[in-house]
Amino acid sequence: MSITPESVRQLLNSEDLGDRLRAVNQIRVLEPKIGFELIQHAVNDSNTRVRYSAVSQIDTLGGQDLDLSLNLLRRMLEDKEPDVQAAAADCLGALQLVSAFDDLEQLYRNTPEWIVQLSVIATLGVLGEPRGFELLQEALTSENELVQITAISSFGELGDLRAVPLLASYATNPDWQIRHRVVLALNNLGGTEAKSILESLVNDEVETVASEAKRNLGIS
Repeated sequence: MSITPESVRQLLNSEDLGDRLRAVNQIRVLEPKIGFELIQHAVNDSNTRVRYSAVSQIDTLGGQDLDLSLNLLRRMLEDKEPDVQAAAADCLGALQLVSAFDDLEQLYRNTPEWIVQLSVIATLGVLGEPRGFELLQEALTSENELVQITAISSFGELGDLRAVPLLASYATNPDWQIRHRVVLALNNLGGTEAKSILESLVNDEVETVASEAKRNLGIS
């Protein structure tokens, strides 16, 4: 049976959860304009899995109407389920909807869910919004290590050299994964101070960290 807008619409209106999940997946093969229209229906589904799957597609379909996508994703940031909120934050970054910065900042400060905080911090790096610097600085001291690591990466994407001295102390962190992220971030940031920190990591006890530092410095 071929997939058509009408067949997908019928599945979206089914009382069977499996049908509705299948419908959201089938939206991927439709024309983007039609898919965007149908995804707006799916994000209102009563089931979390359907809403999550639908919101996760807005990063590719939302370009059909950025203003509408912005309003839609802002609403999904207030969804009762953390996974849906996190997916909405991810899509805001993918679509470069910088005007949602205040919404993201408020969500980060108000949510008790680390997965949501993680998505917000990751999105700040992708957005490249200078106002995100202070929030990333705050995230560096998060009790959740994954949020810390993500903040380090986002600093590298943000490109603000004020981050270099903030990252310096993390270059000696006992967790090699944090040190590795520092190397990657410093390479993106560049500058004399960043180079100096990278030079201190070329002899790191973990080969992955040392090799990345050497590669970034052009050391064979």
